[in-house]
Amino acid sequence: MTTALTDGLAWLAVGLFAAAAALDWYDGDHGRGRARYLAAGAWVVFGVFWLALFPHFAFEQKSFIEGALSLVALPACLYVGYLLLQGRETLFLLSRAVAFMGLIYMPFTMIPPAKEWLIETVAWQGEIVMQSLGYEFQVIQREETIRGAYFFATENDGEFTINVLLACTGLGSMAIFGGLIAAVRAPLRRKLRAIAIAIPVIWALNLVRVVFITLAFSQQWLQVFVDPTMALVGYENPNMVSYFISDRVLAQSLSVVALVGIAWAVAREVPELLTVGEDVLYIVTGDEYDLHEAVGTERPIATDGKGE
Repeated sequence: MTTALTDGLAWLAVGLFAAAAALDWYDGDHGRGRARYLAAGAWVVFGVFWLALFPHFAFEQKSFIEGALSLVALPACLYVGYLLLQGRETLFLLSRAVAFMGLIYMPFTMIPPAKEWLIETVAWQGEIVMQSLGYEFQVIQREETIRGAYFFATENDGEFTINVLLACTGLGSMAIFGGLIAAVRAPLRRKLRAIAIAIPVIWALNLVRVVFITLAFSQQWLQVFVDPTMALVGYENPNMVSYFISDRVLAQSLSVVALVGIAWAVAREVPELLTVGEDVLYIVTGDEYDLHEAVGTERPIATDGKGE
């Protein structure tokens, strides 16, 4: 039920964002009023979508970071919609970006061959890395058609199975940067350079993440603060502590740092993206910032308009 609800909300939000972007492009300045209301409605739906995901992140995945972010997303999205209605035109760029992000991400959730290919590719590359490091394990089928799980049989701690899910492929991060780069109105050559920076780096770092979590869990590297962690998270199996610390604490925290670094590198090629950063900082703090000066790039003559 939750999956059907969140999938429906996701597609509705992406559809509304895409419709708002199309209306803005088709009608130009004359259509921006209608596009503004449509985009504001899309942000409301987008906020409800993240709220619906809160139980999944907080209670099923036991991810405090993702749970907190999904909870905060509702008021943040409502505020973005309000700012759009108040005339903050630069938020059309962020709205377009969300539409592109969804159009990149959602097909992999709906088209089984695409999902299987992505998962199996990551699992295969992780297999090569871990075998080169000297670890012995098997790659088994996670589902009837997906060869995407690592099986470790250890002498001291027993057997471990680590599933490679769609969330383990880095698709979400690649969709974020792909959507942002696609949304800006900038020369194609600069967009392609930005893609060439973001996607390979995200892919490589995600592969490191998959290998680290798999080995940390299967080899029980992080069995520290076991009792407090089990009490906090609600695990019954003490072996899960290594998984929790490696994935939910270390990997997710470092992912945020990595994404900031990638964003800085991409913004050097496509400074138009700094407008999104300025809008996000304004939403969070209520103050205006000049990220172009901070990064050392010139502000484009127009950040969101037909003449870029």
